[in-house]
Amino acid sequence: MVTKDTRIAILGGTGMLGSDLVDSCKQHFFDVIVFDLPEFDIRNSQQLKQAVSAADIIVNCAAYTDVDGAETEAEMAYQVNAEAVGRLGAIVQDSDKWLLHISTDFVFDGRLDAPYVETDLPNPINEYGKSKLAGEQLLVESGCRHCIIRIEWTYGVHGDNFVKKIIQRAKTAETVKVIDDQIGSPTATTEVADIICKILPKTPTGIFHFANAGYVSRYEMAKFIIDKLSTNVNLLPCKTGDFVSAAERPLNSRFDCSKIKDLLDEQIEPWWVPLEHFLRKL
Repeated sequence: MVTKDTRIAILGGTGMLGSDLVDSCKQHFFDVIVFDLPEFDIRNSQQLKQAVSAADIIVNCAAYTDVDGAETEAEMAYQVNAEAVGRLGAIVQDSDKWLLHISTDFVFDGRLDAPYVETDLPNPINEYGKSKLAGEQLLVESGCRHCIIRIEWTYGVHGDNFVKKIIQRAKTAETVKVIDDQIGSPTATTEVADIICKILPKTPTGIFHFANAGYVSRYEMAKFIIDKLSTNVNLLPCKTGDFVSAAERPLNSRFDCSKIKDLLDEQIEPWWVPLEHFLRKL
């Protein structure tokens, strides 16, 4: 049973999601201990053992997240997103504890003509997605009690993200082109953090999809941002194929979040509500 005295170790606790999760855990009066670079390296087995032994529950937000960089640093991405996660699972199994692990929509190829459910067959199309899927698989193979939450299109105060990039481009360019054939759900890391805190006491097992409610294209998301900020910029739609990038991106990132809804006592916020709040804060 999870109580206010339960100690929670957050790996990657200074990143975009990790920082918001630390804040949310404290608001829920959980006892939190943070592990992250440069003092903590998830690839270090001894440091992993120390992190697991220091807490009752482990939440892994640590990841290699440079999608394009993973194309040339595939080995590094695999070490962080796969090998280390499998090692972490084995340590958690030996310690008879419970682990919540964060994964991504990039485990899918984006070719499905429907929102993805947890049982849909993964088929990643870039090295980042392959490394994250391998991490999921190694975690399952470890036999530890665990929960995997796949998230998508996240943004937050800390770290780089699509929202910040659009705002910056709108400040420096008269015309901004944004892709209109990638569809998903903009998801605030504050929302992810809040959901994690609400399901922690239930220590569920298995895979869950979470995103803010509703679907929108990258272009429509950018238009919402530009309109809310009343920025005078010419926003133009374009296709994914018009941009040259190292890594291929899935066109469909829509999630069916019915499974995780069964764990919650409230509705999931529509994507535009936390995004508008985020823009006001900025």
